Amino acid sequence: MWRFYLSLGALMATVLSACASGPPFIQKMQATAIDMAVRRGAFELNCPAAKGDLLSSQMLQPVVNTFAWTGPERAEYTVGVEGCGKRTTYLVICPDNGSHACFAGGSRTQIQQ
Repeated sequence: MWRFYLSLGALMATVLSACASGPPFIQKMQATAIDMAVRRGAFELNCPAAKGDLLSSQMLQPVVNTFAWTGPERAEYTVGVEGCGKRTTYLVICPDNGSHACFAGGSRTQIQQ
């Protein structure tokens, strides 16, 4: 009987530790995504003092989803960057594959203020 209670205790500890795993991936990567967009914007706008604001974020489903293999989910952020009288937006993608690497896609327009 004591084995049953020991097993039940181990199961409860596992379940409770899974609940305390931290914030969702999209929240974990938000600061990294904004930083990536600001660094790219500072270079493209030729403005080291550029600052970024998060405009939107969402989770994207895997591109590949078969019975044998599923690609990673991705967090997508739209970040506005402005500085030195210019501003632009970047789409930043961060795959949830354990690498914590993000990609800031090129801007389409640069607006003079």
